[in-house]
Amino acid sequence: MSVVPLPFIMEAKELQKELADTSLLLVDLCGAEKCREGHIAGAVHLDVALLMGGEKPAVGLLPSVEKLSEVLANIGLTPDKQVVCYDEGDGVSAGRLIWTLDVIGHTHASFLNGGKTAWLAEGFSLELQENVPSPAALQALTVDARYLATAQDILTHQSDADFLVWDARSHDEYTGAKMVSARGGHIPGAIHCEGKEVLDAENGSRLRKDLADFLQSKGITPDKNIVMHCQTHRRSALAYVAAKSLGSPRIAAYAGSWSEWGNSENLPIHTGENP
Repeated sequence: MSVVPLPFIMEAKELQKELADTSLLLVDLCGAEKCREGHIAGAVHLDVALLMGGEKPAVGLLPSVEKLSEVLANIGLTPDKQVVCYDEGDGVSAGRLIWTLDVIGHTHASFLNGGKTAWLAEGFSLELQENVPSPAALQALTVDARYLATAQDILTHQSDADFLVWDARSHDEYTGAKMVSARGGHIPGAIHCEGKEVLDAENGSRLRKDLADFLQSKGITPDKNIVMHCQTHRRSALAYVAAKSLGSPRIAAYAGSWSEWGNSENLPIHTGENP
């Protein structure tokens, strides 16, 4: 068994050496069909939709703590488990689980850098047999509000010098050229950096090596109180992973995201580029 927790950002070669560790809970967040086509040995499947409340308009909000406890117990999560999560490689579903585990205080969690894409690029094999998890006892979960932001939180703090909103949607969604909610545009003052920009497509979809410099060029730095969002807090969950990997101490997600903000007539919006 591992003596110390595994690194937060885990490479495929590191994970391959740990697969026999009985304290490991390896979670595959690929689509169900992709998981059936092959997954890393020992991985159990989790549908990322189960980590979301699913109620319109803000479908990305967390489910109730009772429901979340049931979902996590069903994959065998216990406080002593070292979780390693991965998806196809875009990082959004694995990132959603990372954020969820932070919210409930499960600190032993790792993100497979590049997901299944990076795993296959290293020449490692997949297995086809389904791994049925042994359900764990239900836990009485508590939610750590440090990792959650509401629309009111943003309104209250958006003028603070050390506060920033990271909008991880596409550029067209940000400017309002593409409307997915009743209103298009972005939260006034929000910095745009599409979630996938933190990945290097030429390096197995891993986090880019110049991540710190890249985000700094956008105005996103670890000294800020960073709140990230997208449409439903999946793309922005990758942004959360990126910021966490750099040691940013104050990061939170606005899980209501644009599906809530863009459908509320009472919340301010800005269209086009930031002034």
